[in-house]
Amino acid sequence: MKLFRRSLLAALSLAALASTGAAIAQDFKPRLIRFGYGLNEQSNQGRAAKVFAEAVEKASGGKMKIRAIGAAALGPDTQMQQALIGGAQEMMVGSTATLVGITAEMALWDTPFLFNNTREADAVLDGPIGQKVLDKLQDKGLVGLVYWENGFRNLTNSKRPVGKLEDLNGIKLRVMQNNVYLDSFKTLGANAVPLPFSELFSAMETNTVDGQENPYNTILSSKFYEVQKFLSVTNHVYSPWVLLVSKKWWDGLNAAEKKVLQDAARASRDFERKDTREEATRALADLKAKGMQINELSPAESARMRDKLTKVNASIATQVGMDLWRDTQAELAKLRGQK
Repeated sequence: MKLFRRSLLAALSLAALASTGAAIAQDFKPRLIRFGYGLNEQSNQGRAAKVFAEAVEKASGGKMKIRAIGAAALGPDTQMQQALIGGAQEMMVGSTATLVGITAEMALWDTPFLFNNTREADAVLDGPIGQKVLDKLQDKGLVGLVYWENGFRNLTNSKRPVGKLEDLNGIKLRVMQNNVYLDSFKTLGANAVPLPFSELFSAMETNTVDGQENPYNTILSSKFYEVQKFLSVTNHVYSPWVLLVSKKWWDGLNAAEKKVLQDAARASRDFERKDTREEATRALADLKAKGMQINELSPAESARMRDKLTKVNASIATQVGMDLWRDTQAELAKLRGQK
């Protein structure tokens, strides 16, 4: 009798598992998801988009398919953001800097010298503060899943090495079309010129601008070494990318479908950061081999620049909200082992 009862329980358990599996399989509707990004397929963005697509397809049993479209074929970040808000596109990955006009709190990540290293950046972005900033997007029609890495930004120019604050005086420096970048570099003494990235190479080639600032990977892939002689390792801003979903579309998904996208987003984030950091190390060596003169900003000079930017930081604090600013500073102090 006991044996029969055990066999019956086992059979019932297997039946329950089978029905659960069938229910989960039914949870996934056939979906073709357009995923836009700005760089080309061979870039760190392209490689991570492929990892994301494969993870989504595998976890959904092939029902949810990602159509990754790179090289800004769906438009620049600003255009894709609006397409997501309107529900005309499902997903994208792009800059946080271009979201500042939509969600003021995103300006937090533009703060000069906010992070000392990638360990601090990962901890803050993946923790409660990073999530709090992502949550603000929902009111604007966007859902933020995770942050990817663009990287620490560094200065290049055709005039001279930037080894101290005064070396920036009068340099015509292209910056992103973002007020924090404009105010920061004007305060540091540069002649800050806002230009779209697509116009940057020709602007440097024709001496319309003397220099620019971007991570090593971008400096190499965009062949800026052809028109720039000096690379100064300043690490003045850590730039994240953010993986976004259209809220209009997201709200039509069920819990199982949302979980697939969230899990795949985290897997792609971990891959992308490791890949980007390895690529950055190789890119710096390649830039040196291609003849760029490389110098590093000393900690003392970084501190001088940070001090000079006190008013800019105060402005950012007001823009993002004092509570968020104080929470971020407290978290960084804790990470640095301070009281």
